[in-house]
Amino acid sequence: MTAPSEYGTRQRATEVLADAARASLSAPSVFNTQPWRWRITGDTAALYADPARKLDATDPDGRLLLLSCGTALHHARVALAAAGYQPQVVRQPDTDPHLLALVTIGEPGRPDPDAQRLADAIPRRRTDRRAYSERTVPEDVLAQLRRAVEAQGAYLHVVRRDQMPMLATSAGRAADAEQQDPAYRAELEQWTHRPEGSGDGVPAATAVRPTARRVPVRDYAPDGGAGLDPGEGFDLGAAFVVLFGLTDRPADVLRGGEALSALLLSATAAGLATAPLSDTIEVDWPRHLLRELLAGVGEPYLVVRLGYLDQAEPLPAAPRRTATDVIEIVE
Repeated sequence: MTAPSEYGTRQRATEVLADAARASLSAPSVFNTQPWRWRITGDTAALYADPARKLDATDPDGRLLLLSCGTALHHARVALAAAGYQPQVVRQPDTDPHLLALVTIGEPGRPDPDAQRLADAIPRRRTDRRAYSERTVPEDVLAQLRRAVEAQGAYLHVVRRDQMPMLATSAGRAADAEQQDPAYRAELEQWTHRPEGSGDGVPAATAVRPTARRVPVRDYAPDGGAGLDPGEGFDLGAAFVVLFGLTDRPADVLRGGEALSALLLSATAAGLATAPLSDTIEVDWPRHLLRELLAGVGEPYLVVRLGYLDQAEPLPAAPRRTATDVIEIVE
């Protein structure tokens, strides 16, 4: 029989992990598929990939699925550290390819103020596809973001001015190739026209009407109806960064997703708008161009646009799945 004190400790651990898993519901993901689920037993939360939410045409190798799950893992870790818990994480603990991590907590300690700053940014972070202003991102802020990424086991390359044509070419070729692919167009249609109440996908209200940009932005409403005006900016002050790792092994890509979360939350906390750009790695040839941009030192995981907005209008919130859809608690 479990002693009352042991039962109370176990119940408290379960509640803390459930709160952290709920924080992960706000994590970004490719096409807002939110391809993860949690199973909580006592003081341990198991993070699983949800293969039913994999994008077979856009992400056949599952790299973006792993990146997405990594953002959820980092969001949960941040929430735990902000609450005073230092989680122990075992990534890919066994041969089940869908079990990505086990997160275990012990006794609480002092809340981490840096984690609290990131936790405060979780509900404020949005993917902002509108154009950014001419105000440039300071070098010290970019250095801070690089440190945040490296602390998670990945790397950040700030695209130089002379490299911008290669990045724009990569994004443009990726967009052209995908628009000519019927399977991609069908997948885009599926995830931009979700059933009422599904809590996922990219609705037209969060899409931006096409306009000239330094680097093309994916058109999430190719048939028209995008709800957001891109604004007057031309992304002249925006910084474009490439998140990358040394390999594309699953363990490294998962950590890349954790680094992506750290990058986006740190940027949000610093007052920046952010927009991940994944189409450049979804097609082989544009991805090859990104490897050349990195001088062959690593595997590109994602491009992120960072900058400041002239507009003050808040973005509509992206749909989110409910806790009951994603989190299972085993008594």
